[in-house]
This record gives sequence, structure tokens and C-alpha cells, in this order.
Amino acid sequence: MPVKITEEESSINQDIEIRLFLEGVLEKYGYDFRNYSAAFMKRRLVSRMRKSSCGSISEMQHRMLNDPDFFHAVLLDISLNVTDMFRDPRFFASLRETAVPILKTYPYLKIWHAGCATGEEVYSLAMLLGEEDMLGRTILYATDFNQAVVQKASEGIYPIEKIKTYAENYYKAGGKGSFTDYFTVKYDSAIVNNSLKKNIVFSDHNLVSDGVFGEMNMIVCRNVLIYFNRELQNRVIGLLYDSLLPGGLLCLGTKETLLFSKHKDKFRQLHKLNIYRKAYDSERYKTV
Repeated sequence: MPVKITEEESSINQDIEIRLFLEGVLEKYGYDFRNYSAAFMKRRLVSRMRKSSCGSISEMQHRMLNDPDFFHAVLLDISLNVTDMFRDPRFFASLRETAVPILKTYPYLKIWHAGCATGEEVYSLAMLLGEEDMLGRTILYATDFNQAVVQKASEGIYPIEKIKTYAENYYKAGGKGSFTDYFTVKYDSAIVNNSLKKNIVFSDHNLVSDGVFGEMNMIVCRNVLIYFNRELQNRVIGLLYDSLLPGGLLCLGTKETLLFSKHKDKFRQLHKLNIYRKAYDSERYKTV
């Protein structure tokens, strides 16, 4: 008689299969997802397994290793692409209140939006900077690990039916102009105007495996760290710290915090909506 496997044993076996799957992804394609949240990764991979009519993660691994197109479908599942224009309007309002007065003291600005997904929040930030007369002296670097997602972000083309929601977010965030002036409507799409795109540099960068990204006045990395385990969170926060100028600003998502990070003493919280400033000794202008 076949041995009956308990539900607990089945779950343990699946966890082992997922670890082997992630090792395979790293060996074959060079993407390292081993330190992502185990619960998050399990949800995404099991969902893809069911959509693909695979009987197990192991079966899906075999397909992934031999079919690059299938791997890219898996990659899109893992990519963090849940975003909107002016997502969480309170955050963008707090940027105007807290960050803008500091940023205006610099003659030239470099801002990094890490984990830009399909670009909606990057363009939102560009709108805000433009309305504060700062976009012309700013270079906005927008990055994500998924090249296909970065390409979509650089195109700046969004479904017309989303514009109403985006506009509502814009005005809640303290928008000072007419939201529709930022777009050209063509058929069923809204296309971001080139006046916003010209100061944005889109490129691929992997927070897990790539190094320091310049010397930034501000880094926006929202709703990314929540998908990492504690070890990876600490490593990435260290990378963000090293990528900031002394006194530079770090913006995290509303469900993220530096409170439990080993780097927490290197930052000062400026706003309750997770806007931090890289600490420095004002007399010697050295980081502490």
C-alpha cells in the first residue's frame, strides 16, 4: 500500500521543493530570491504552479530550467508591481511638507527610486518636483530588477480608465495643477508627457545583488523591504545608507520601519510616514 503523507509532511516537502527551485533560478538565470520572505515566495510560486497546470513545484522547476519564456512569466509573478499614481497620497503630502524644504537647499539633486515597478510613483514624484520648481535641476534614477518592467515604466503608458483614480490621489496629495495636463490621451491609453520623462533615467538594478548606486540626495524605496527576510532587509538598508549623501533622505513604505534594523541609529526619523534622514555630525560633516 502507498504510504499516506500527512498535510504537514506535504507542506515540508513543498518548502524543500521551493528552496531547490530558487537555487535553480540562481544557477540558471542569476537571480537570487533565496532571502525573500518565505511566505511571500510560497504564495507566488504556488499561484504560478496552479495557473500553469503543473502538478508540483518540482515539475515547474523542470519547465523553468528548460523554457526561458516560462521563467520570465515566473519573474513577473515575483516582481512587485502593485502600484498607482500617488499611491498613498498622505506620503506625497508629507514629502511636500518635510522633504521639499530640505531638498530646496541643494543647487542640484540626485534622487533614486529603487524598485520603481511600472513607473507610476516615479512620475508622481516628477510631477511633485515640477510643481515645486525643482525638476529642472534634478536627475531621477528609476530602477527595478526586472528589465521588462523597467521598459514598461520608461514608456509611461497607462490605461485611461485608471486616470480618474490617479487624479483623485493627486489632489489628495496636494497637487497644485491640472492632473490631465501631464498626459496625452491616445485611444484607450494615457501617455505621460515628455516634459516629465526627460529628467528620469530608467535602468535595471537588483537590490539583492548589485552594489552602491551613486551619492543620492534622496532615495525612495517603498513597499519593497516587506518582501525580504530580516537578513536581506539589513543588507539592503546598508546599501541604501551607503548610497546616500550625508544628510540625505530615505523614504520607506508605511508598513516598513528602521526600528528593528541594525542600521536604525544611522538615521533620524523626520516624519511618522517613514521619512528618515541619514545622520551626520554637523560640525565635521561626517556620518555617525
